[in-house]
This record gives sequence, C-alpha cells and structure tokens, in this order.
Amino acid sequence: MRFIVSTSTLLKHLQTVNGASSSSTVLPILENFLFEIKDGNLTISATDLQTSMTTALAVESKEEGKVAVPSKILLDTLKTLPDQPIAFNIDDTTFAIEISAGDGKYKLSGENGDDFPKIPVVENASSVNLPASVLTEAITKTIFAVSNDELRPAMTGVFCQLSPQHITFVATDAHKLVRYRRMDSKADKATSFILPKKALTLLKAALPSTDINVSVDYNATSAFFKFENINLVCRLIDERYPDYEAVIPQNNPNKLIIDRSLFLNTLRRVVIFANKTTHQVRLKISGSELNISSEDLDFANEAHERLSCQYDGEDLEIGFNARFLIEMLSNLSGDEVTLELSTPNRAGLLIPQTNDENEDVLMLVMPVMLNNSY
Repeated sequence: MRFIVSTSTLLKHLQTVNGASSSSTVLPILENFLFEIKDGNLTISATDLQTSMTTALAVESKEEGKVAVPSKILLDTLKTLPDQPIAFNIDDTTFAIEISAGDGKYKLSGENGDDFPKIPVVENASSVNLPASVLTEAITKTIFAVSNDELRPAMTGVFCQLSPQHITFVATDAHKLVRYRRMDSKADKATSFILPKKALTLLKAALPSTDINVSVDYNATSAFFKFENINLVCRLIDERYPDYEAVIPQNNPNKLIIDRSLFLNTLRRVVIFANKTTHQVRLKISGSELNISSEDLDFANEAHERLSCQYDGEDLEIGFNARFLIEMLSNLSGDEVTLELSTPNRAGLLIPQTNDENEDVLMLVMPVMLNNSY
C-alpha cells in the first residue's frame, strides 16, 4: 500500500484526533493511529475505548488497505519536516512502514489494522443539530466547573438536558455550579445525558471558528458529533446527575451590580495576600461600597480594596474562595455582573447584567465560613 500526502495537511489532521489516543499498557495498539485508504481518501482514527475520533482527507493513492501507525514517532517526525509531499510505503504482510520526504527516508514498524478496536457506529440514535458557535460557547462556559473527583463520576462530565423549549448544559463540583441555557436550540423530545470532560475538551479544540452545523446523534450509551470531515464518538457517563435545580436559591433579596473586569482584577490582586490553602476573601457590602479583603495569618499578609457598586439590600459580610469567583468572572461576558445573595451561609449567584436574548447563564458559588479575626 502506497500513498502521497502533504506533511502540513497530515500533521493538522493527526493533531486534531491525537487527543483521543491512549498510552495504554494493557492495549499497546491504542498508542497507534489507524490509517485506512479507500477511493483516494485516507481516514485516520484514534481511540482510548471511551472516546474515539476520526478525520478524513484526500491523498494520492490508487490502492486500498489499512495499517496501525505508532502515533508519537510519526507526530514527532512530521513536526520537524517542512511543508512538502511525503510518501508512505507499507508492506502488506509485515506492516513495515517506509516514509520518504525530500532527501530523507524513515522506517518504522506498524501493526495489523484489523487488530485496531472497532470505532462505534450510530445505532437507534436520536438526533439534534447545533451551530458550532453554540457548542463552543456551552463547553467554554461549563467545562471549568466540572469535578475531577472520580468518587462522584456523575459530576466528572457536563449534564445536557434537551427539550422542545431549549437546551441546557450544567456542570458542578459541589463548590461551584454553572447552568448554561440556549433558547435558540431545541430538540424534538426531552432527554438528558452526561458527556465526559475529555470528549468535550477534544470537541472544543476541533470545532471550527466558522459557524457550521454540528450533527449530534445520541443513544442510551454514546453520543456522536459530526462536522466537516470529523467524527467524534464518546461513551456517556452512566450515572444519575444530582438535582441541580434544588441547589439554586430562589429568594435572593440582596443584589449587587458591579463592573466585571474591575471586580475580577481586584480579586486577582487581593487573593495574592490570602491563605494559600483556602484562597479566602471577605466581601463586606454596605450602601454603595464593596470592601474586599484577605489575610494570611501565617505570614502576616493582608490586603484591602474598596470598590463602588450598585447595591440593593441589607449590609452583608460573606466569604468566598477567590479562585472560584475569578474562574467564573473570567468565563462570563458583558461589562457588568449581578451578584445575588441572601445570607452569609447560602450560595451566591453570579449573572451577567446583559444577557443575549437566546442565552441564559447562571453561575453559583458556595460561601466559606469567615473567621472574625479582623
């Protein structure tokens, strides 16, 4: 089997799917790409058995066949080559691979493509179409709040709720929660599933900046994303997602409106002086004044800043982990945000002051207990 392709084109396609491959010691073949040639097209696949990704490109070839190619050595080689045609010669019996590029020749040993795990195909699936921009925005706004706690597998993914009215994406790690809802995207029937973080990270990296439609098929076990020449399949997290609506406080009489970037930059400065374990900052609100302070008793560090704000409610003092607030404010858009509060021991809600009419974003952050030493 022989084919010719441009180095830069091949490298771009390999980098797109490479994240799906696995350095598995149990199944060494997962450290390979599967190359399949048919009708002058090269299909490249990578998988870790949970997430699989394929991409296709046109190559010069009159033959058909498949081979598993070691991913790391091939990527490392292509990264150092200039943009030029590169020829692959594969021995159909030993799967030895010879690569010719310019004046260079490189040999490596491949494996039988038939031994590569089968990429799942869509069966008994329902379908919904989403614009790439909506998916990108939904992933960006939620993925930072996903939990890394393997003991709570449901929370290690993003919960997707499809309905005829809207589509909702939710992520939480029990300290913070994000609910991102789109009114302009709908499904024929109501359903829900949990998408794993790795698949969403790969999807976000592969989604184009042009606003094309992404076809999303899903059944009881898997979700399939198709756009341009890329297919991504992931196994859904088979767990029950916590009742997130029950956590969102409904009655929040204290409302603070503040400039988002001013609030964000102040927190970034003040947290430098906070305890390195808790990252605790104190928000003291009275009238139209917000005092943000932190201290680290071990090193006698402390910081105080005063900001002006619009505030409607009773005077309040509340503590938060500044890192959570910083992450949330960094992932919100708009000039101003509203912080809705009820009492010092109940969750606060961060909401953009001006929402796109098709977009509803709500971020929740749990408070921390304040020690009243100053």
